[in-house]
Amino acid sequence: MDIQGKRVLVVGSGKSGIGAARLLANVGAQPVLFDGNDKLDAEEIIEKAQMPDLKVLLGSVPEEIREEIALVIISPGVPVDAPMLEEYRKVQIPIWGEIELAYAFAKGKVAAITGTNGKTTTTTLVGQIMKEYYDSVYVVGNIGNPYTDIALETKEETVTVAEISSFQLETIHTFKPAVSAILNITPDHLNRHHTMECYVKTKEQIARNQTKDDICVLNYEDSYTRAFGDRCPAKAVFFSSKRELEEGIYLAAEEIYLAQKLPGGERTVQRLMHIHDMKLVGMCNVENVMAAIAICRGMQVPMEIILKTVREFKAVEHRIEYVATKNGVDYYNDSKGTNPDAAIQGIRAMDRPTVLIGGGYDKQSAYDEWIEAFDGKVKAFVLIGQTRDKIAACARAHGVTNIFMADTFEEAFELCVEQAVPGDAVLLSPACASWGMFPNYEVRGQVFKELVEKIGV
Repeated sequence: MDIQGKRVLVVGSGKSGIGAARLLANVGAQPVLFDGNDKLDAEEIIEKAQMPDLKVLLGSVPEEIREEIALVIISPGVPVDAPMLEEYRKVQIPIWGEIELAYAFAKGKVAAITGTNGKTTTTTLVGQIMKEYYDSVYVVGNIGNPYTDIALETKEETVTVAEISSFQLETIHTFKPAVSAILNITPDHLNRHHTMECYVKTKEQIARNQTKDDICVLNYEDSYTRAFGDRCPAKAVFFSSKRELEEGIYLAAEEIYLAQKLPGGERTVQRLMHIHDMKLVGMCNVENVMAAIAICRGMQVPMEIILKTVREFKAVEHRIEYVATKNGVDYYNDSKGTNPDAAIQGIRAMDRPTVLIGGGYDKQSAYDEWIEAFDGKVKAFVLIGQTRDKIAACARAHGVTNIFMADTFEEAFELCVEQAVPGDAVLLSPACASWGMFPNYEVRGQVFKELVEKIGV
């Protein structure tokens, strides 16, 4: 699409919106940055964007500007069924997301990763492996680095590793990774996608433009991704943590193996590594590693470079992150456990009596499977936020009785310190978003780490 000299409406004034506006200006378009929050300061937004000529609209878009719009770019936080977008659809104005815009101007190959859980760890690990082999590598997307910020810097030999959320997948049209991956699909963001069927279809969008010359890495132990393998437009490559695969990457007796079918039909099996050779903990991270190996093989990285990087790689901040040991108690920050399935991985990674902090913003999740995964390890359950009563009722129904309610995060932390004894773990793994108490999970995790460091001071 030729957007030279054309007015483009960018909806949302956060990182993604500003990145999109910058890219548009750099390719000769006329961006108009809009935010529905009329309490924001337009001058502050312009200063943040470092674009003195940027036109910023707050609250509403005047009709005379609306009539000039040739393209709409929406930030991930903007629902695709927002009423204002319907006006543009009626007159057939294209609506793209930031990922689609960046892809339209970027060069090189893309490895794109989605999934309900494990995206950030896998994306970070894949990015690190790529940097060990390729000279020009960027890690972008939902991980916090807008793709639009670097799109114009890419070259034909560039490899871009992108973490893609379901919100971003709603608005792709031509986006086509050389290798895609769907790590898992479990209920999440149903307040946005409304039904599980819609959420699953949105995740599958990552492979919509791929062909059999491309690769899609899928989790064999997830019923949704296993079923997708049969209809995936790309070549499906599976990984499994529970069974030996005829072809793919699998775990057996704590060893990771690669099974391949040779052109003549012969099957070969290669031992890759023992899971205790890596610094990551928990079965969720074993799955992330297997996915990363498959992705990087698909991007032609030699196996010795892949495995060397995996062995040296440390946990991503806020994802089952060891913080410190204080008075004989180990403290773990799993603030990125923002839904029950992610939090299940957090508690499964604990191998001792655990004092657990849970609760937060209500995304209409069910908590039964999370509570069942406690498996007797949770000696005290400290609850906070909007969901605390809902989670407490669920926990009691499953026989968990040592429950504490806290009005503030600091109060919850103090309760944990009181309940933990030497040999225990304290785990922040809330199964809920942070909104309402914190602006994001990163701030929640950082506050937890600061409180840990203050113990005994």
